[in-house]
Amino acid sequence: MTGKPGRFTRVKEDFICFNCGTEVRGSGYTDHCPNCLWSLHVDNNPGDRASGCKGRMRPASAIYDKGGYTIEYTCEKCGTRKRFKASESDNKELLMSLVKMVM
Repeated sequence: MTGKPGRFTRVKEDFICFNCGTEVRGSGYTDHCPNCLWSLHVDNNPGDRASGCKGRMRPASAIYDKGGYTIEYTCEKCGTRKRFKASESDNKELLMSLVKMVM
């Protein structure tokens, strides 16, 4: 499924995490495993599934800013860096271990 460049495309998908085996029920906004926080490099623009890389996205750090958390990822295959919003269902202990405060 592809959308217009730069536009969000909502894709509701369930998946089994490649990293920890957790069964994840997608909401259409789910872009990472809430248990281990790992993701896959599948999008060029959010939801488009157009990336040819398909590499594993390692959660490198997290930032707390403007009342919410953002997880910063690095693709282990191509080196691309991306940021995704953390969700309420994310593993809080793991998320906190990645946090950098923004002043």
